[in-house]
Amino acid sequence: MPDARPDAADILYERTTTRGPVVRIRRVTAATAGMVAAVIEVDRRAGTPRAADGGIPPALMAVEGDNDDAVVASLIPFAEDDSAIARLLAARGIR
Repeated sequence: MPDARPDAADILYERTTTRGPVVRIRRVTAATAGMVAAVIEVDRRAGTPRAADGGIPPALMAVEGDNDDAVVASLIPFAEDDSAIARLLAARGIR
């Protein structure tokens, strides 16, 4: 079975919340592609024994831009705000 973990080179931003889950902005297109697409995801298994199982969390929000800096600039206001993350999780039915 192939490894289903995100490539570290595709992680554009990452922070650990006070409750433990990790919020990431992850590039989902090749770095050499013309447009860059990225998503916000929350890894709720981070720091737990289940983290070793791998897997990619569901995307909570996605954007496209001309480069990495552009997509990070679009997503960072949401990724840095715990209440925004909670709203995105709730909108997806994730507790």
